[in-house]
Formats: sequence, structure tokens, C-alpha cells
Amino acid sequence: MKEDKKEKPLGDIIKKVVSVGVGAAFMTEESVKKILEDLPLPKDIVSGLVQNAKGAKEDFTNGIREELRNYLSKVDASKIATDILDRYDVEVEAKFRFKKKKEAE
Repeated sequence: MKEDKKEKPLGDIIKKVVSVGVGAAFMTEESVKKILEDLPLPKDIVSGLVQNAKGAKEDFTNGIREELRNYLSKVDASKIATDILDRYDVEVEAKFRFKKKKEAE
């Protein structure tokens, strides 16, 4: 039987809201809504939390993107390729098969 929304202790509500905030970068908007739907919170607060979660996800992905861009801008791809080719032999195995085309009727 589903527990009544108003019977949840305040501590449990706060824990759930904080966990949503922390995990928002890895959750979809629908996941956040689903987690918050059983909490006794007004709709405007839930929608605010969903918006904050969406913003946290965007901030997180933008931060990762910027860090990768900064790191990759310092990488010398031609030096890495040269080092690899100097140290390793390249072996290529290929298999080709010809299939007859089906005739158009």
C-alpha cells in the first residue's frame, strides 16, 4: 500500500531533495519529476527543483566540455601519431566479399 504523501518525515524529504540536486547532472528531467512526485511539495517548488536540476545538468556538461576542449587543445596529435608509428608495426587484416546484386524486375 502506498504511503500517504503527508506522512513522510521532514528529514526524508530533505534527503530526497538533496539527492536529486546532487544527481541531477546524471538524470533526465522525467527522472527528476518521478522522484519528486511522491513528496508533499507544492507544484511550484517541484517545477523550480526540476528547472534547477536541468540547469545543474547543463552546467555540468558545459564544464566537462570546456575541460576536454582545454585539454585537447594542448595535445599534439601529430607527435602522438609519430610516436606510435615509431614504436609499433601496423598490421591490417581485411576481408572482401562480393555479393551479386538483385535484378530489378
